[in-house]
Amino acid sequence: MTSAPVLPDGWTLVALQSVGSTNDEAARLAADGAAEGTVVWAREQTGGRGRRGRHWASPAGNLYSSTVLRPDCMAPRAAELGFVAALAVADIVSPARFVRVKWPNDVLVDGGKIAGILPESAIGLNGKVEHVVMGIGVNVGSTPQLPEMRYRAAMLGGTVESALEKLAAALAARLGQWRCDGFGAVRAAWLAKAGPIGLDVDVKLGEELVRGRFAGIGEDGALLLDTPAGFRRIVAGELLGRAT
Repeated sequence: MTSAPVLPDGWTLVALQSVGSTNDEAARLAADGAAEGTVVWAREQTGGRGRRGRHWASPAGNLYSSTVLRPDCMAPRAAELGFVAALAVADIVSPARFVRVKWPNDVLVDGGKIAGILPESAIGLNGKVEHVVMGIGVNVGSTPQLPEMRYRAAMLGGTVESALEKLAAALAARLGQWRCDGFGAVRAAWLAKAGPIGLDVDVKLGEELVRGRFAGIGEDGALLLDTPAGFRRIVAGELLGRAT
């Protein structure tokens, strides 16, 4: 029998066989007062979703988890936690493999997408973050492929239990870095794993397609893009990759 995953001190595991969405369940628990470090883990999801409401394939054999965070910050800083989560996912990949992060919070391993990250925030009337639910799905034992995916899928390997233990430990460590050293340290670590400065990319902004060169990310996490029409700062969009 596989032993239950061990989480960082003070963290709590809510283990489910099946759930519609771990994010929805974690948000319900957070609204009822669940503490930071409450991790909802399901063997499968029947209604998993990714960014922009896209369907997230959630067959048994992969990791589906959502963690309640209480960052004690104002709403604009909540977006920084997506970079924290992306680094945590990158941290659990074997150093023998090639890992790259892609704005805003994708993680690619050997050129394939290994995880989906969906942060969802609850903001109070005073503009302060009440909680963030950090949904993270990692391909551990299978590589589901959907028609709309722009990258092939990659797989972590190992067991789901081991992946959850490592991810929780990495997320706790990266949260500690964010709290102690600020977003500047997270930003520097993220840029070290990102595509090289000057890489040609396309960014989809609604129906608009913007082409330019990757110039890094700003102090608030915004994408910096050097375009033929001038320098642009993009806070919401979809980075499509190398332009052709």
